[in-house]
Amino acid sequence: VVRGDLAELYKIDLEGAPYGYVPFCDSKKEVEGYRFWKTGFWQSHLGSMPYHISALYVVDLHRFREGAAGDMLRAQYQALTGDPNSLSNLDQDLPNYVAAPRLGPSRVRIFSLPRKWLWCESWCDDESKKEAAVIDLCNNPMTKERKLNSAKRIIGEWISLDDEATAAAIKAITASPEQGDERCSGRK
Repeated sequence: VVRGDLAELYKIDLEGAPYGYVPFCDSKKEVEGYRFWKTGFWQSHLGSMPYHISALYVVDLHRFREGAAGDMLRAQYQALTGDPNSLSNLDQDLPNYVAAPRLGPSRVRIFSLPRKWLWCESWCDDESKKEAAVIDLCNNPMTKERKLNSAKRIIGEWISLDDEATAAAIKAITASPEQGDERCSGRK
């Protein structure tokens, strides 16, 4: 759920990086043992660089193209696909892998967006929720709670947003009876 002004993201200076992601929050101490990026492979690969979450990111398309970031991502992806254990979370593992300073010239740098741009109950403490511009319903490794249940519990405005979306969907389906029947029944 977006609570902030997305125009702020459009205006943010990525300081030469082709994209910006929010670093995983680490203020919720009870999940410390689940932070895979702080141990083993990720810790040694990233060094002091934070691991970034892919739920929200900003891309400077001009810089992305100019620096051939897509080509570098593709090349690293091809090199890593031989190992079935690599890139288990492709959407965030690949950009984090390629951002590591140890890759030198083939590195695709990530700009760290301010943490307010992605709050997640699983990793962030309750106090930091007040400043959240975006609330993500990321998986909780401790509870495995269903996302709809967590949405109702975490996001105060969820019920009204869900009601509004449901009403819009019903209106769209009933606006054209032929299409509505087709969509609901699967007939063409």
